[in-house]
Amino acid sequence: MIPILSVHTLPFIGEVDLATPIFIVFILCIIATVGFELVNGFHDTANAVATVIYTNALKPVYAIPWSGMWNFLGVALGGVAVAMGILNLVPLDHLMVLPVEVGAYMVLSVLLSSIAWNIGTWYLGIPCSSSHTMIGSMIGAGLAFKAYYGGAGVNWHKAEEIGLSLILSPIVGFGLSIFLLFFLKKAFSKTRLFDIPKNDHDKPPILIRLLLITTCMLVSFFHGSNDGQKGVGLFMLILIAFLPGHYAVNHSISNQKISQNIYNTRQVISRIKPGDAVMKVRITELDKALVTTDSLAKNPAAKKNYTFRKQVEKIVAGVNAILKDKNIKLSDNDHKTLEAELKQTDKLTQFAPVWVIAIISTALGIGTMIGWKRIVVTIGEKIGNEHLSYAQGGTAEIVAASTIGLSTGLGLPVSTTHVLSSGIAGAMVASGGTKNLNSRTLRSIALAWVLTLPVAIALAFLFFALFHLFI
Repeated sequence: MIPILSVHTLPFIGEVDLATPIFIVFILCIIATVGFELVNGFHDTANAVATVIYTNALKPVYAIPWSGMWNFLGVALGGVAVAMGILNLVPLDHLMVLPVEVGAYMVLSVLLSSIAWNIGTWYLGIPCSSSHTMIGSMIGAGLAFKAYYGGAGVNWHKAEEIGLSLILSPIVGFGLSIFLLFFLKKAFSKTRLFDIPKNDHDKPPILIRLLLITTCMLVSFFHGSNDGQKGVGLFMLILIAFLPGHYAVNHSISNQKISQNIYNTRQVISRIKPGDAVMKVRITELDKALVTTDSLAKNPAAKKNYTFRKQVEKIVAGVNAILKDKNIKLSDNDHKTLEAELKQTDKLTQFAPVWVIAIISTALGIGTMIGWKRIVVTIGEKIGNEHLSYAQGGTAEIVAASTIGLSTGLGLPVSTTHVLSSGIAGAMVASGGTKNLNSRTLRSIALAWVLTLPVAIALAFLFFALFHLFI
């Protein structure tokens, strides 16, 4: 057990009691999170700029800052749904009853294993999913946590949901790209859209160039809104694990708003007529949770306790169950009221401070502007056996932007790398069949895809075990 030795004043936080060794670990966790996002920037964002560079729509000196800026904005404006999905993957409840260094073991294990695999695949120039890597790392750290401390190691329901989105997204990208390119061939067959640049100075026509620049912008923005949120989720995990009193709930929401929100919810609940014993118990338990939460909210000390977060989550789960229960008859007005109040209640736990989003978005934006070339060369030159045409580049980018944007709206993390790589492969197949694909490159990408999950799980488990034994 690490003893508490001193008090530190942290930026944006104020004075908090942290042991000197724990304070150092806290800072290491923050640095590792920022480092992961930097690596994510130059590893994954290369996908967004590959098409504009290889079609001569933009020179690298302009394409990289352009993509970096939109990645920054994607994180800043993309909400926190994906971030909360990442946060919900770990056994947060069990972590909170253990010494704070256990949470540090988990966070550092996830980050170090993710960074190690991402840098390794980047060095070899293999497009590999940072999302896939991080999810595998979180599962590995969760399994190690279960092995050493018992309890729930991984939220398998959430892992299954995320895993399915990671598996399906490249399949969707491949299929949609084939469909879209065939459509473009039928609709615009006599335009220069299907031309290939003759040399490094042969630029596409202005309208096609604007299309490619716009699709690059969209992929970059949605990459930021999806991948960038993963860094936000990890950052929030660190803050909640180390400083639950400050970050377990959103303290910017006043007690008055909370009480009004609870009052409105209870009014609707009181009008529900239980149809059976199970429903009656459910409504009774929800009402009890509402009363308890209202009482806790009025007590400053209780509101800074992790128990308050659990009460809020209990309310969210209860209201969700009522809204989804077809046996419960609600008037349109009551249904709308419950949905509105649920949205407000959710904001108590589904949040991230502006300064966290600013740090992660800046790291991702800067990361975009360094180390991009290795992956760009693979995407632009080695997936197909011919040079990328304007139509192929635009098709892959449109499909990637649409798929990632939809996934962000649903709160599901997906792989920009997998979606765009499969999109380019699909466009190549639509242009010249499977013979148009570079089988050697595809084997390398497929091997990395297959190995990423088990390697990330193993690395994170190993890091956790080492931290547990030697720190």
